[in-house]
Amino acid sequence: MVIVLVLFTFLLITVFAYLRNREKAESIAPRQEIWPGPQTAGERGAGAPQGCCFHPCHTWAVQEGKEKARVGLDRFAAYLFGKIDQIEVIGLNRWVRQGQKLMTVTGAGISVELLSPVEGMVAEHNQAALKDPALVSTSPYKDGWIVLIKSPDLTTDLKNLLQGTMVAPWMRNTLARLKDMVTQFSPLLMQDGGLPLSGLLERVPPELQSKLVREFLLTSPIPRADIAMAL
Repeated sequence: MVIVLVLFTFLLITVFAYLRNREKAESIAPRQEIWPGPQTAGERGAGAPQGCCFHPCHTWAVQEGKEKARVGLDRFAAYLFGKIDQIEVIGLNRWVRQGQKLMTVTGAGISVELLSPVEGMVAEHNQAALKDPALVSTSPYKDGWIVLIKSPDLTTDLKNLLQGTMVAPWMRNTLARLKDMVTQFSPLLMQDGGLPLSGLLERVPPELQSKLVREFLLTSPIPRADIAMAL
């Protein structure tokens, strides 16, 4: 009995020492700061992240501190493009107005100019997403953020965007409109749950493609052939 008690005590001391040393090592080890992304209100489909504000063209902004907003492309737009080949963003320290061209997204055989959800100076590019645009499709609200904008009038800008309880009905309405437009061409292009098939823009004829871009991204597509000629 005494031997068992001694062994048990030794085991407790060993476990305690291990946990204490591990905690000490973790506190000393350098921590890499990673953008955690906003918490989502549901991971399925086009679930809108909490704390994000949305421009009607399907770009988003989330406030960081007093005068900064992280900006990206929402899940709905990412579904429309599917595979994104390239993202070009206006230069650092450039001023962009709310609703003005911020980036050009190329994919699905076209390039589309997308608008900034807020006004301010472009303070940072997400180089990881620019080098690997697939991040925008797989993680649009976290790893796939695109730019950080310093906005002196951010509070006013955010009031002009869709947020809070407005987001869910807006997204439901968006999906319903998309379904009406697409099912006239082919019902098979919409998944169960109302989401479009990934890469929808590449699956429809050019005329419908242009209509979808104008209707939901509030701009006009630029065919790749035109871009090549311009270069």
